[in-house]
Amino acid sequence: MSAPELDDPKSAVLDALTFASAREQAAALAEGRVSAVELLEHTIARITRFDGELNAVVARDFDTARAAARDADAALARGDRRPLLGVPITVKESFDVAGLVTSVGNPAFADNVAERDSLSVGALRDAGALIIGKTNVPLALSDLQSYNEVYGLTRNPWDHERTPGGSSGGSSAALAAGYVALELGSDIGGSIRIPAHFTGVYGHKPSYGLVSLLGAGAPRGRFSARDLSVAGPLARSAGDLELALDLLLNRDPLTNRAWHVTLPPARHAHLAGFRVLMIDTWPGTERSVSERLVSERVVERLRTQGVQVSRPADLPGGLLPDLTRSHALYRTLLGSSLAEPPALSEAARERLAALAPDDDSADAAWLRAPTLAHRDWLRADEQRHALRHQWERLFESFDVVVTPVAPVPAFRHNQQQPKDARTYPVAFEDGVREVRFLDFFYWAGLPVLPGLPATSFPLGLDDDGLPVSAQAVGPWLEDRTPIAFAALLEEVYGGFLVPPGYEAGNTRATR
Repeated sequence: MSAPELDDPKSAVLDALTFASAREQAAALAEGRVSAVELLEHTIARITRFDGELNAVVARDFDTARAAARDADAALARGDRRPLLGVPITVKESFDVAGLVTSVGNPAFADNVAERDSLSVGALRDAGALIIGKTNVPLALSDLQSYNEVYGLTRNPWDHERTPGGSSGGSSAALAAGYVALELGSDIGGSIRIPAHFTGVYGHKPSYGLVSLLGAGAPRGRFSARDLSVAGPLARSAGDLELALDLLLNRDPLTNRAWHVTLPPARHAHLAGFRVLMIDTWPGTERSVSERLVSERVVERLRTQGVQVSRPADLPGGLLPDLTRSHALYRTLLGSSLAEPPALSEAARERLAALAPDDDSADAAWLRAPTLAHRDWLRADEQRHALRHQWERLFESFDVVVTPVAPVPAFRHNQQQPKDARTYPVAFEDGVREVRFLDFFYWAGLPVLPGLPATSFPLGLDDDGLPVSAQAVGPWLEDRTPIAFAALLEEVYGGFLVPPGYEAGNTRATR
């Protein structure tokens, strides 16, 4: 089926919806300004137009989506008004979609066809979303880039020579390119927030345990939740993050028969009410040029709006958790969360053998984690819970903690092996220096260890024309607070920007 011939007024409506929010698209469908079939064909046309270069949507199910669009139009005509009825979306490749492969980029699972939707995909489908395909990931979801032997390399719409991030890199690229308004991702080391930062979209890492991951990953059949990992939405607006999060809650059939999560409201309805702690320099490191830019832009905007902004130096001793110690603990639990951890490189094995017994650095934690004894894991887990209580005390004095998402904007593709030997150029005040791959996870890991919610929100472009973002970290189970903070900033200063060459109306033009 080819895209329908559209008159100019309808083309204008579709162009206006290209970068609209999922809420706006759903409203246009409910009001009859466009049909689900027309919106879907417009989406397919954009994917056909641009994805030969980007390679974001790597598993497609257009025929099923077309049938669903016809059903959605019939439902809309009957008066059905579900939150996403007729809205086309894509989901991260690691989530099961009935009839499509879930490979996590691993050729060993290239024939792993899902029999049913994951719980999270089912939630979005129940809300009326049209699942049109799945987006690319790195091998085993373990990289800040998105390439693998099954699907190849995904590029950033802002610069094809740069990565859109990982592991939800295809997700962020699909949003930034104007394919879809909503995506489903997952995050254990920044896999939602870093791709959002690299492409200038929004991403939310929910509080740990809120959203079921049943039906995600390969091989299939796992019932237990992986430690630290969460599922959550990416979007082009903060409001869509909350819309999607509400849909994803309470989906586990074993738990929802007895209890349901009801998230508390956001702490404030106006920016001026927020008490903000800004952290822009990781202990023991030098602040990068990008980190400084993010900090200055956030602080300027907040103070212009009358927001109370504090710095770590303003705090009484002991209120802020020890970030250095916390990061080593994060490395311990992250590395020990893999059922089948990848083998260490030869250089890493040599470093492991040379570790001093009293070395409690983050590097030492990463090297030891894959072979951690269970009793040692239990000690680390107790420290994690104690840390969560420390954060709760901090959030008695603050509503959100704002930090950079990463020390750099999107970097150039780098497939050097072994991965832990990679370095990337990072600009500092005194020049550019190479920084290890392993040192890119401080900010991303900060909310993961204590299970806190964190919302990545765009702040415009840097001097090189690349998107930059910050993240707002909130109290455990108070996910609405960091999302509301991002939404209020979006109201005043705007948020997502369209990458050059992907503007609405360019679908039918020659790029």
